[in-house]
Amino acid sequence: MRLFVITLFFFVYLMPNAQNTYLHCGKLVDVEQKKVLTEMTIVISDNKITSVTKGYQNPSSTNDQIIDLKDKTVLPGLIDMHVHLESEQSASTYLDRFTMNEADVAFETAKNAMTTLMAGFTTVRDLGGSGVNTALRNAIDKGVAEGPRIYSCGKAIGTTGGHADPSNGMKKDLAGDPGPAQGVINGPDEGRAAVRQQYKNGANVIKITATGGVLSVAKNGQNPQFTVEEIKAICETAKDYDMHVAAHAHGDEGMQRAILGGVKTIEHGTLMSEKTMEMMKENDVYYVPTITAGKEVSDKAKIKGFYPGMIASKAAEIGPKIQGTFQTAYKKGVQIAFGTDAGVFPHGLNGKEFAYMAEVGMTPMETLISATLTNAKVLKNDQIGIIKAGKFADIVAVADDPTKNIKTMEHVVFVMKDGKVYKNE
Repeated sequence: MRLFVITLFFFVYLMPNAQNTYLHCGKLVDVEQKKVLTEMTIVISDNKITSVTKGYQNPSSTNDQIIDLKDKTVLPGLIDMHVHLESEQSASTYLDRFTMNEADVAFETAKNAMTTLMAGFTTVRDLGGSGVNTALRNAIDKGVAEGPRIYSCGKAIGTTGGHADPSNGMKKDLAGDPGPAQGVINGPDEGRAAVRQQYKNGANVIKITATGGVLSVAKNGQNPQFTVEEIKAICETAKDYDMHVAAHAHGDEGMQRAILGGVKTIEHGTLMSEKTMEMMKENDVYYVPTITAGKEVSDKAKIKGFYPGMIASKAAEIGPKIQGTFQTAYKKGVQIAFGTDAGVFPHGLNGKEFAYMAEVGMTPMETLISATLTNAKVLKNDQIGIIKAGKFADIVAVADDPTKNIKTMEHVVFVMKDGKVYKNE
């Protein structure tokens, strides 16, 4: 008993207090108030923000640390709503699926995740892989791997021959007959089964390929590929499991079916009509434009042999149009959620999207809000996307004031996620 009392005394009275971190911020972007504040102090304890105050506050304990960001602009950790961590497009991509084992993919995925985190994106929504994306999310959550907070769809859901059919372009004996377990459906019942399978596999969200796509080995990049009834079955089932549905879509008819079916976000939206924009506003649907990916595929289409011929022609047609569609949708008042389609272009370059959005009329502050508060709202996570007492300590910094120089977002110099500093240049 005496030994227990002595031990307790040692831990309570002699052990140092837990270390707090004080960030001295020259400028701080308040995305809630849409203001840039000056000379602020953020105090972090463990993985949470405990206070945000005016002036440079000094710690009262010698165990606390100060991080000097007085010549930087500080923002909430960034959120990218459309990434593919398992891959990075290259001239060998269409061969890799036959040569890479799941373990090979896992190592690439872990590398891409860290590259993304170092670019300032502390949370991402991974919209399609093999399931390695979900495994990495679990590893990060357990603390056995490092990377951004991941919302994973696991495997995207498509129809037979559709954009997410993994057997497209294969010879018959390799193609097989994929079904709901592999994310390929035909009819409402199979749609429900596919959602339940992804839930069983650990998905946070559901993605469908409502139209053809650019990078799949299929001739049409824009035709509708689901019926409204199929999409409704998928969305209703996803809602039962507290998941929202993201819809890849280039063609307008497929977008309208997706909106009627109940999806939450439209990805790419290349050939979106003004009627579809009004439908999105009426149905509380967000637009994730992925301008960076559009520019990347149009550039790569000019390199002979980089894409198979079928894909190159689609990339040349679709890629250059996304930024113009975004401009119109923004001016029409469609809700914009920041997303890039990283993996179509090299991971870590996600920050280029900010300048592309600002180039055609969105204010720099609005681009920052779309990548923080707006995305947190779509993900139903009020602990991220804002610097405020009680929230997760996901914090980044850049060299310049992004409301005056938006290109500064392409080089993040400080990254903290869950109170841990990963980068401090």
